[in-house]
Amino acid sequence: MRGALRIFCLTLLSSVLMLPVLRWIGSRSFSMATETQSSGTHSAAFVTCPNDTVAKELARGIVEKKLAACVNIIPQITSVYEWQGKIEEDTEVLMMIKTRSSKIPAVAEYVRSHHPYEVAEVISFPIHQGNPPYLKWIGDVVPE
Repeated sequence: MRGALRIFCLTLLSSVLMLPVLRWIGSRSFSMATETQSSGTHSAAFVTCPNDTVAKELARGIVEKKLAACVNIIPQITSVYEWQGKIEEDTEVLMMIKTRSSKIPAVAEYVRSHHPYEVAEVISFPIHQGNPPYLKWIGDVVPE
């Protein structure tokens, strides 16, 4: 009987001590779920590059100039496309750029002026939903 009482008391004590931590976790989870960003305020842009070196140079310049918060470089994609009347197939690298939607024209201009391709791909899509703290981070890193 004494052992059961001791276990009960230890369980009760640990529950009371854990209450502030659990309350904080719950409030933080709630605030993360309820923080809002306007739909379309941020965008993801995609750029293909001939190789990793070009992609890293472009990515570094884009982030240094605060045109984007983050650029992911996805290696070794295969692109099949028509160019000058012929079907081409090349191995490329894909850049995924996260930024404010208002910065897409500047990102496109930067890519056009620094990219080795005659016609560089720059396409973007507005972000309609996402992790609110991540979207806030993009807005904090990339000025209007």
